[in-house]
Amino acid sequence: MLAIGASAVAERAVRAACEQIGVWYTWGGGHGPQPGPTYGQVDPSDPDSAHDPERLGFDCSGLVRYAYARAAGGDPLAGNAYHQFNSPQVQQRFAAAEGTAPLLPGDLLAWGSGGSIHHIAIYLGAGKMVEARESGTRITVSDVRLGGDYAGAVRIAAAPASGTFSTWGTDVWTHTEPSTGSPRVHKFPGPTTVRVDCQKHAESVTAEGYTNDAWSYLPEYGAWITNIYIKGPAWLDGVRTCA
Repeated sequence: MLAIGASAVAERAVRAACEQIGVWYTWGGGHGPQPGPTYGQVDPSDPDSAHDPERLGFDCSGLVRYAYARAAGGDPLAGNAYHQFNSPQVQQRFAAAEGTAPLLPGDLLAWGSGGSIHHIAIYLGAGKMVEARESGTRITVSDVRLGGDYAGAVRIAAAPASGTFSTWGTDVWTHTEPSTGSPRVHKFPGPTTVRVDCQKHAESVTAEGYTNDAWSYLPEYGAWITNIYIKGPAWLDGVRTCA
């Protein structure tokens, strides 16, 4: 029985994640075109990942992606742990100092420092979490680790946030200004749900067989992305023009 207060979506995400207990951790696993287990990759920094290309499974964010896709439909938490912790689907944030007291099943716990998030897991309640932790292990239930570089937790909204869209393509960069010549900010390794605050006409870009001069501002990233890499019309419906 899950703690009272968790949304139906969060409860379904917990159940979906727990159904994967015993499945292999694989570095890069779970980040295919659709949510679900995939064969992993070798992590050059981790000798334990040598067999990950032979193992069907998930990495930490791949498991979170799969659980919430099963729970909510669609693909609301595509992306890596950083993107999920900063997703426009986040409804509420909890500082590391708050511990587990305010958390509900389905909340996402994250680890990292200096703005970098390297691990994410799903809270179960009673100080426990389900996680895909590292190469050489299987998805398991663990005690929540509040020490080290624990960065806090987030609660995912039960319904899609307004103004949300999905990116497409791989290794897509955002920029500090609506121009490909401006400094790069963040890279989306694959399709990622983002919130668009506004859009404007700026530098014309040609990519993937398309040409477009529309750029969208992503407030969670403080950055711009060409509309070429946002699913939808060239000029997004229902999005205001930037001042």
